[in-house]
Amino acid sequence: MTYPNTQLFINGQWQDAASGKTLAVFNPATGQEIGRVAHAGIADLDAALAAAQKGFETWRDLPAIERNKIMRRAAALVRERAAAIALLLTQEQGKPLVEAKGEVLAAADIIDWFADEGLRVYGRIVPSRFNLATRQMVLKDPVGPVAAFTPWNFPINQVVRKLGAALACGCSMIVKAAEETPASPAELIRAFADAGLPSGVLGLVYGNPAEISSYLIPHPVIRKITFTGSTPVGKQLAALAGQHMKRVTMELGGHAPVIVAEDADVALAVKAAGGAKFRNAGQVCISPTRFLVHESIQNEFAAALVKYTQGLKVGDGSAEGTTMGPLANPRRVTAMAAFTQDAVKHGATVAAGGARIGDVGNFWQPTILTDVPLSAKVFNDEPFGPMAAIRPFNTLDEAIAEANRLPFGLAGYAFTKSLKNADLLARRVEVGMLWVNMPAAPSAEMPFGGIKDSGYGSEGGPEAMDAYLNARSVAIMNV
Repeated sequence: MTYPNTQLFINGQWQDAASGKTLAVFNPATGQEIGRVAHAGIADLDAALAAAQKGFETWRDLPAIERNKIMRRAAALVRERAAAIALLLTQEQGKPLVEAKGEVLAAADIIDWFADEGLRVYGRIVPSRFNLATRQMVLKDPVGPVAAFTPWNFPINQVVRKLGAALACGCSMIVKAAEETPASPAELIRAFADAGLPSGVLGLVYGNPAEISSYLIPHPVIRKITFTGSTPVGKQLAALAGQHMKRVTMELGGHAPVIVAEDADVALAVKAAGGAKFRNAGQVCISPTRFLVHESIQNEFAAALVKYTQGLKVGDGSAEGTTMGPLANPRRVTAMAAFTQDAVKHGATVAAGGARIGDVGNFWQPTILTDVPLSAKVFNDEPFGPMAAIRPFNTLDEAIAEANRLPFGLAGYAFTKSLKNADLLARRVEVGMLWVNMPAAPSAEMPFGGIKDSGYGSEGGPEAMDAYLNARSVAIMNV
């Protein structure tokens, strides 16, 4: 499939930027330019904002069942087009086709779930303590037009989690998707347009991230901000939103610990954690990174994880049999080299990988570091790449303390056969999502989000709906 040039989507129309400006899009497997994406300016943003306000006024007054029907039609179109969309996703982001298609199909499931959850946005009738002739009601109304900022690592998943909840609640949304991966989110938006979504309910823009965020967030039309990205940028945007009293959901960076207890099934731990680690070349906010392994099984676990990496086939995501694609951009290659060099400098051992592959594309060897000291950068900063850092522990309390040491609290993993250990881990590991004896398994119906510096709010489950709704108190005296 030929990679397209990507336009803006404003007021129900695909269009070039008013200035005609575009940005290049590159294939991370080849380093070659494959297309262009429109670069929105202030004039385009003003048009998108005006459309979002009108779209909101239309969408909020549509019965929930009618919104449900449109969303379900969009989900069906996404499924029909999954193979074609997946190919675009792989071309611009690099992940293997099987992962790309999985992301597209999961998006359809998320749309369906939120579409149905939108039918269950209920208020309450509260009996009056003073006069039974007073009808007290709690009403749930959509908060208004939303600005969504999404990253390049999951160009469809991170958009659909936001728009699914927003549309189900009756909000309109302007999506600022990643300039590096523009075509796949555009196809997601196209499915909604083709499903009959009213003009203005969804907008899509690309451009200068700082310029767009600094313009949209303070704008009076926008009533809610949702962002997925790094903690430093998230804090900046949350501060700006706070200045203007805007509702915020923040899904920020993580540095997921993996606690492998003395009684763990080592084979299960390697298979589950290894699969989660190298999915999307480790460029996943919930990717397991800090491996805390009981000292009695450290060597066994490390050897098994090294063997696991040797079975991975690194290559172009569109090639048959590829199990790990390139890193998304040259910046990640530079970062992996820096993390590796720093770890070795601090006394860690490179048990596998640790180097770039070839000189074409952004390929990096799956990397295992052992005996990593706490002073190493990789045990303090999220590497966001195919790198696992292993260090031993003696007691479970010691492992939990290390897991909680950092300010991040997005995801965590643990492996143990003991119910007592599992209970302790569930109560004491400070993360928004914990998976025990299994790989990460996010789903539409479960909360998705972090605590501490990893953000606040949810992008899954009924909890995701709350951020897009105003709860209002109305009392009527029957006279």
